[in-house]
Amino acid sequence: MRPPPLWLLALTLAAFTVQTDDFVILGVLPALAADMGVSEAAAGQLVTVYSLVYAVAAPLWALALARVPRRGALVVALGVFVLANLAVPAVDDHSALLTLRVVAALAAAVVLPVALAVASTEAPTGRRGRYLATVMTGLTGAVLVGVPAGTWIGAVADWQATFVTCGLLGLLALVLVACTLPATSSAPQEVGARPPRGLRPDPVVLALLLVTVLVVAGNLGFQTYLAPFLAGLADVGPRSLAVLLVVSGVGGLVGTRYAGALVDRIGARRGFLLACGVFCLTMVVLALAWPLAPVPVVAVAIALVCWSAAAWAVPPTLQALLLDRVAPAAATWSLAILSSAVYVGAALGGAVGGLAVAHGAGLVPLVAAVVAATGLALAVVLPGGGRADPEGAPDSRPRGPEHGGPGRNRSDR
Repeated sequence: MRPPPLWLLALTLAAFTVQTDDFVILGVLPALAADMGVSEAAAGQLVTVYSLVYAVAAPLWALALARVPRRGALVVALGVFVLANLAVPAVDDHSALLTLRVVAALAAAVVLPVALAVASTEAPTGRRGRYLATVMTGLTGAVLVGVPAGTWIGAVADWQATFVTCGLLGLLALVLVACTLPATSSAPQEVGARPPRGLRPDPVVLALLLVTVLVVAGNLGFQTYLAPFLAGLADVGPRSLAVLLVVSGVGGLVGTRYAGALVDRIGARRGFLLACGVFCLTMVVLALAWPLAPVPVVAVAIALVCWSAAAWAVPPTLQALLLDRVAPAAATWSLAILSSAVYVGAALGGAVGGLAVAHGAGLVPLVAAVVAATGLALAVVLPGGGRADPEGAPDSRPRGPEHGGPGRNRSDR
């Protein structure tokens, strides 16, 4: 099997870095709060603010930068991200740190959607799913490797060193992106991709965004309250939980990686239905296991691997479903909107999961299954098919060499 091109690995590193920067604060929260002289609850709002800024800024950036070459947008955004993280040791109060987190979030809101858009538009014919999944592996790796590593760095050095490390990783990603991204990514978007047309509502796209919110809410509702659920299901303590998180993270990496191949082989629609169906089934199994507590940890580990693999297989299929409905030039804006939907789903999931755990931790997977199954049911009734051109007719543009179709060998990028 041919190894992925270096530019794709650069995009994956960029995704890994900004995702780690988002969540790593949870691992250094106590030290950060003590150093800043604020409560842990107040320090935790740094994560909330980051997520809200990202959710709002991603589609706005994509619209504002519609005429800016993608490589240039990535380089500048990564540069701002690097500066925001390297400046952390220079601040000594919570307000200044909050400002830097806002700046980092504004930069990340450019990096992730553009990275996914480039992976999609530069992928060789028949390999778009794999290329999207490769970039998504960076997000999974951030949870599995980045956050634990950042937590360790914070414990060995200090919490500021964690952010400096993220800045240095961002600098490496910046250099790799600048040196390896295909020349076609430096070209402006197509003239036909005017923002007003891109904003014209498509009922199927709007429904896909709702599906995204529901499925993400189901997953995050379970993930957020995983610790109390596992404590009641299998008497899992902090040390066992750490091991189970690593094991489930491996499942997530596998799910992300093979989701791309699944999309390329059976299509995005079937791939999503399969992944989301497995997720819902796993939630039902865990809910049914609750009355049998305590359940053997090995059985729990197997279920968590299935959950994580299915949950992380969903995003690449949703991205491919969305991209099937839009023109290539609108890919960045569309993926930015999808990213915002993910953050809305995360917030909804936390709220729904909180209501469930308040009535009993055993209800958490059941509620997660119901919410995600609602999204699955909506996806089932959505019409299939590809995108339409701006006038509503099927896309019948030529697919010759000049359009990246048959006859043009793009696999050597």
